[in-house]
Amino acid sequence: MTSKQYKRISSRMHKRAGNVGDRPGMIRVPDGALKPRIKMYSYNTEELVTSEGDNIHTVLDQLNECDKHTHWIKINGMGDAKLIEEIGDRLDVNDLVLEDIMNNHQRPKFDEYDEYVFATGRLITCNENCELSNTQLSVIVKDNLIISFEETYEDNFDGLESRLNAPKSPIHKLGPGFICYALFDTVIDWYFVVLNQIGEELEAIEDRIYEKADKSIMYDTQHLKRTLIVLRRASWPERDKINDMIRTESPLITKETKTYLRDAYDHCIQIIDLIESYKEISASNIDLYLSMVSNRMNEIMKVLTIISVIFIPLTFVAGVYGMNFAPANPDTNKRLPLNMPELYEPHGYLYCVGIMVFIGLIQVLFFWKKGWFNRL
Repeated sequence: MTSKQYKRISSRMHKRAGNVGDRPGMIRVPDGALKPRIKMYSYNTEELVTSEGDNIHTVLDQLNECDKHTHWIKINGMGDAKLIEEIGDRLDVNDLVLEDIMNNHQRPKFDEYDEYVFATGRLITCNENCELSNTQLSVIVKDNLIISFEETYEDNFDGLESRLNAPKSPIHKLGPGFICYALFDTVIDWYFVVLNQIGEELEAIEDRIYEKADKSIMYDTQHLKRTLIVLRRASWPERDKINDMIRTESPLITKETKTYLRDAYDHCIQIIDLIESYKEISASNIDLYLSMVSNRMNEIMKVLTIISVIFIPLTFVAGVYGMNFAPANPDTNKRLPLNMPELYEPHGYLYCVGIMVFIGLIQVLFFWKKGWFNRL
């Protein structure tokens, strides 16, 4: 059985932006941030209006033209601090919220303000090249408006966009709070995709252990454990965030939306259970690998021990007759007492080899009777 090798989870930011002592609310562009791309959806029960751009005018123009619609502003790329500041000024968003949007190390959370709510999540996805990424999704929800912020250009929410583009879709009747739910429900669905891949990889590793265990099994399993740790760090606060959204009294999260959020909460529980199960399986795989390596070493040592035991008496016989003590003095031909008379026996070499073979066969027969060869 073959399996794909999934690469280590990567993040756009590996350290917190800013310096020690900076004032709260400072907006800093993350290193390597992409130039923003804006896609805007304005919808109601009768129509859907879409537009694309890269500046605040795209947003303002459509907001003015579609004043009786619900708007979803989808921003991909965080490389323009001025755009974020303009959005904060136009929508009266707290500077601390804008700072959290730009600092892409946030844990999943849900915050309530007077006129809007703010939520973040960890979007962990896998592309066709088996590369795992860990990016941040930030969402602001107002009366008839939702703004989502993503770090990459990837179409991670194309399913939700397709539902919006469908004529007479039920989603057109629902407010921005439902779009917020749908975004984070998609985030949770991505966790299932990654976990399914991890589950297949763990099964493949277990098959490799039984077929031919090698050092790569340790490395691959350890890599999967690190991935599971990242997923666990994201899924637990994700569950708490969904629970906060269910319990909120904000009118932006309607009663109907909370019904769907309860389903998302159940999915979070399933994800956490899967993560814990896969962590136990990965630990079991490592233990199984070490046990099999140890058993293999024991079998090798048993073979070597049997070979050594067989050759020890043979080596003793060869060593005794290798001392070459002559039975008589070669100069005087005087017989020497207690020396080796066998040295000059005819066919002595053949007799000695025969005795050694006989000793070896006796030992092999003894080991076979004991059943040692059956367990090799």
